[in-house]
Amino acid sequence: MKLQLWSIGKSHEAYVKMGVEDFTKRINNYFPSDWTILPPQKNAATLSEVDLKRKEGEVILNMLQKDDYLVLLDERGKSFTSEKLAEFVQQRANESTKNVIFLIGGAFGVDEAVSKRANYKWSLSQLVFPHQLVRLILAEQVYRACTILRNEKYHHV
Repeated sequence: MKLQLWSIGKSHEAYVKMGVEDFTKRINNYFPSDWTILPPQKNAATLSEVDLKRKEGEVILNMLQKDDYLVLLDERGKSFTSEKLAEFVQQRANESTKNVIFLIGGAFGVDEAVSKRANYKWSLSQLVFPHQLVRLILAEQVYRACTILRNEKYHHV
């Protein structure tokens, strides 16, 4: 199973780049993983919120394969404990899921078509975080889930 982490926006800012790279490297000890940063639309400032989400949605939907398992990060999604996230990842592996894609949408969220395509909607928190921090939190939590699956010391109850 491959874990893919997708985000719409600019490349990693310096203040999160090192952490994201470190946790992604650690995740690779358990599952192959990588980041895909989808650049903002060139004319984003001239588009309405609806049109921007639609265009971003088209890019995302065109990149997805039919059997990809899409986890949409959404503040209205369901929350997990770290242990439940580990169980969730293990369930995908048990189901022989080829690709699990964790998607961080754009500044205004995602188009309804992407939301409908999502297999699961996950909320990291009821708080709102900058997209750059969400990348770091996502990478760390996925790594934490991997260590829980292996009963390693990183996660303390």
